[in-house]
Amino acid sequence: MIPDQIRSVRSFNRTVTHRIGVLNESFLDRGRALGEARLLYEIGHDGAEVRRLRETLALDSGYLSRLLKSLERQGLVRIGTTARDARVRRAILTDKGRAELAEYDRRSDSFAEAVLAPLNTTQRNRLVRGMADVERLLRAAAVEIRMGKPDSVDAVWCLEQYARELMERFEGGYDPGKTRSASPSELTPPAGCFIVARLDGEPVGCGALKIGTNGIGEIKRMWVKVEVRGLGVGRRLIEVLEEQARKYELSILRLDTNRALKEAQALYRACGYREVAPFNEEPYAHHWFEKTDLAPLRPT
Repeated sequence: MIPDQIRSVRSFNRTVTHRIGVLNESFLDRGRALGEARLLYEIGHDGAEVRRLRETLALDSGYLSRLLKSLERQGLVRIGTTARDARVRRAILTDKGRAELAEYDRRSDSFAEAVLAPLNTTQRNRLVRGMADVERLLRAAAVEIRMGKPDSVDAVWCLEQYARELMERFEGGYDPGKTRSASPSELTPPAGCFIVARLDGEPVGCGALKIGTNGIGEIKRMWVKVEVRGLGVGRRLIEVLEEQARKYELSILRLDTNRALKEAQALYRACGYREVAPFNEEPYAHHWFEKTDLAPLRPT
């Protein structure tokens, strides 16, 4: 990392935490710190599973438990279980909690107006655009990609979304039973591997490597959730799969795609894959790509 960049990030963090009152014991003058206020917001009017709150906010279980107990004592939150599974704990706002959340919303709007008010129109537009860019980049940095089992809950969910999207986008639809095989056994070491991208604890993408013969591997089941496209998740998935290919000492990586997936084609080309003659009989493929240079990625 470049020292100047690290100093800039730290300076930005100090400015933001000071400006929004992170250090204040009474956030927005409501008598509680930012942590409890943010938790009210995340629970929201529809309630939320405690597990989901922990993953979204990246909180230690003990600390989250203390925050929730404090909100319960204040009469703002009620903790119960779901009818579907008694083991799943769910936080729900009481009437008092919903009223408090509405007051936080009102005061947060007023605070945002106070931040913008001293600036002229040009400065306001610059600030808002800059904030949007920062938020997007921070979300991109928060995406985690890990190895997983191709038959895990998150993997199955991703593959279901993958198939559903292809059904909608492919001319004539998509039948998973007709495509070339990529079964769980073929995507489990040492035959291959499966990776899942997560943001705030939720799956947002996946990809797989299927190891063939003669030092040739094939990238399969590449999918990224629409809401996070543009964050570079697809490129990172490919980079992780390429790293796995190096570990298996593969010399060639191949993949195929449908003509409807223009963005996928652009991604593969941007990652150094060149279009080649068909190398399989995939019924849904119109473009075939190959990469033979699997040299270690350069640090950025």
